[in-house]
Amino acid sequence: MSRMMGYIKGLDPKRLIIMVIGNIFLGMGISIFKLSGMGNDPFSGMVMALADLSFISYANFLILLNVVLFVVEWITGRKFIGAGTFVNAILLGYIATFFYDIWIDVLGEPQQLWYKVITVAIGVVVCSFGVSLYQSSDVGVAPYDALSLIMKIRFPKVSYFWHRMFTDALCALICLLAGGIVGLGTLVSAFGLGPIIHFFDVHFTNKLLGKKSTHANGGPVTL
Repeated sequence: MSRMMGYIKGLDPKRLIIMVIGNIFLGMGISIFKLSGMGNDPFSGMVMALADLSFISYANFLILLNVVLFVVEWITGRKFIGAGTFVNAILLGYIATFFYDIWIDVLGEPQQLWYKVITVAIGVVVCSFGVSLYQSSDVGVAPYDALSLIMKIRFPKVSYFWHRMFTDALCALICLLAGGIVGLGTLVSAFGLGPIIHFFDVHFTNKLLGKKSTHANGGPVTL
């Protein structure tokens, strides 16, 4: 209890606020990808597909899965746990659902291919901005994101890129087998966000936090 109180007292309010805002934008981005009908990031796509199969809402299923992943993170990667872990694990699904319902009511589902592609492009920018804020705040890693980081520690000879590729590819496969959508949005989420996140890191987030850029320019990123 004393360690928890010490952690809470030591939290930088500015970083905490930036992390929360980042998760809001990330949830918004996930909802935009879903609206496009062209696939989501591998993990979110898998959760959505499994939630549909189990007749449980996406947000509730995400929490159930995150509980399991959190146990793994607690046992093998406790240093990655922080306030951001819980905000992401508990609230992200509800944030995404909230915005998705708004888009459906206001815009409806895009029908033309060009409209879907533009929707994906908007999702890329919004997600990238959210990830930049969420990751750069350094106040905890989401349970799923922690998996590849833990694997990197356990198997240091293999680069983080391949650990992340493995977890994302597994999620994409499960999504496909569960009847989910694996498409342009999935590929862009897995491979195309890196440079845009790096742009936001350099030109906005790290200036806001007063830190140097730490994200690689390219490759799979955490969502």
